[in-house]
Amino acid sequence: MIRNSLRTRLTLLVAAAVAIAIAVCAGLSWFIVQNQVIRQLDQTILEPEGEGDKRFLQKNCTPEGASDYHDMATLLFADGRTCSLGSPIVPAEEDKRATSGGGEPVYRYGVTRDGSEVRVVAVNFAPGVAVLEARPLYHIKITLRNTALALAAIAAVGVIGAALAGRAISRTALRPVGRLTKAAEHIAETEDLNTRIPVQGNDEIARLSSSFNAMTAALAGSRERQQQLVADAGHELRTPLTTLRTNIDLLLRSEQTGRQLDPGAKERLLVNVKAQFAELSTLVGDLLQLARGDTDHEPHVELALHDVVTAAAERARLRGADVRTDLHPWYVVGSPASLERAVLNLIDNARKFSPEGQVEVSLKDGRLTVRDHGPGIPEEELPHVFERFWRSPSARGLPGSGLGLAIVAQAVSETGGKVRLSNAPGGGAIATIDLPGTLTRHSQSDKSSQRPES
Repeated sequence: MIRNSLRTRLTLLVAAAVAIAIAVCAGLSWFIVQNQVIRQLDQTILEPEGEGDKRFLQKNCTPEGASDYHDMATLLFADGRTCSLGSPIVPAEEDKRATSGGGEPVYRYGVTRDGSEVRVVAVNFAPGVAVLEARPLYHIKITLRNTALALAAIAAVGVIGAALAGRAISRTALRPVGRLTKAAEHIAETEDLNTRIPVQGNDEIARLSSSFNAMTAALAGSRERQQQLVADAGHELRTPLTTLRTNIDLLLRSEQTGRQLDPGAKERLLVNVKAQFAELSTLVGDLLQLARGDTDHEPHVELALHDVVTAAAERARLRGADVRTDLHPWYVVGSPASLERAVLNLIDNARKFSPEGQVEVSLKDGRLTVRDHGPGIPEEELPHVFERFWRSPSARGLPGSGLGLAIVAQAVSETGGKVRLSNAPGGGAIATIDLPGTLTRHSQSDKSSQRPES
């Protein structure tokens, strides 16, 4: 089944709505005209007769009737007898109410003995006698038929005009949608995410255009970040891969030539290979974490941040860190796994620069601080610490991928918080995270479900 275009459907809807409105108005107009014409006819029938007409009716009323009388009138007696002037009117049961006198006139449609359709009014004429007066409906029917034809013609013209107006309106109203469609088709064909649609006004179409521009800008930014991530990852992977290849080549050459390496040199070479593999594993894990953060969004739940920090501190102690904690309850909405990874990264980063691995962790009123007692960070380097693959020149000899603090910034941003790194008074560096939350838990979810999987 082929669906019509939006412009055609809008035109049909406008035409149909106008057609229904015109049909309803025409129908009501016809009924109003009919009621007015019949009411005027009833008033004409009820016009009081002169005394001469009454005497003429009493004198000439016979059971056979008087055919030369110019109007139709029939006397109806209480016992059912009738006498007529003009064409005899066929009496009806409700006409008998008028013979008793004192009642309202009886209005109805009727027929004469020869089958002509008439409008009948029955009124009391004398005690026990009612007079049935009638007028033919032939001319009334012609008038109403002509009125109906005129209204139908007007309705047809109105529908045609509505269709033309609807087409013009739909063409004007959907012009911005057409531009949006062309832009989407252009992006689909060229993958040019820098395409923008001019926004005019503040109506729904303008809002749709603004949303489309925001979407393409977000997609362009995401693609740019992915390209930059791939480029940076390739650059960072080049060094350990080159070192691994060199070391493995030396081992292969030693085996192939039969010239055995010195046991100490061989051990150092294997240790170096192992270290390079560990560095590669760390780098790949960090890259996967960043990639998941860019493309996937883990479900956020209400969790106890102090429990998350406690779990991260326990994992850091297993790695040799001397972590000292001062934690107060604080509940946030976020991803448990991402937040624990962020806290663990901060502790690991602080451990590398602290003598004997001493790290102080504090949580109070939604502010988490992680402090080391190392040499601190030069002021000119502070704006770059959360950039991907950025490493301080003084720390390039230490293990790491340069992605740890970038993962921290990403996790904190997803939770709606802010993170910063500064030099602490008295020496060392201090990382501060502010997360929105509350002192008490809102929901009563199972606490065990908040412990993230390692």
